[in-house]
Amino acid sequence: MRICVYGAASPAIDKKYILKVEELGREMARRGHSLVFGGGGNGLMGAVARGVKEENGYILGVIPKFFRRDAVEEISDICDELIEPDTMRERKQIMEENADAFIMVPGGIGTYEEFFEILTSKQLCQHNKPIAVYNIDGFYDEMDGAIRSAIKKYFIKERCLDLYLMTENVDEIFNHITAPVKEVKTVKELKDG
Repeated sequence: MRICVYGAASPAIDKKYILKVEELGREMARRGHSLVFGGGGNGLMGAVARGVKEENGYILGVIPKFFRRDAVEEISDICDELIEPDTMRERKQIMEENADAFIMVPGGIGTYEEFFEILTSKQLCQHNKPIAVYNIDGFYDEMDGAIRSAIKKYFIKERCLDLYLMTENVDEIFNHITAPVKEVKTVKELKDG
């Protein structure tokens, strides 16, 4: 399975996140999965790639050309394949097209944006790929609270919670993304919840 991991690129984050995401990468490769990611060498992007590489897993990185040209961030040098599209939108599309499942690890604005875009696409029946949120040390508790608050106020259908799994347990993540996928017939079925 090709797993897309969304996560932080910051080199300044707490080491506890780095260690957990490196182990996630090692476990991905041990289970025979390959990595699709944003191609960064720092933060949790770099951590997941290092973990996968340590266990000889395959890595596809996708990073826009302007990251290299403008020295936006360090680019991973351990990818088996590195695709360099022109724009961030192309980057996300390539990552989505090359993934069978998605895992969100702690991250910033870009990570939130990637997660909510892939979740919205699933809600609109544009894909039916599994999505998991690796909630290390409760990192995403506030996001979970915001989603549940919007559900109580009728801005989000409760059925949306069935479209992804949020957990701190790595085994639960892999069980979720490798389980048979529930079929959803129509957008209306999801939206009507």
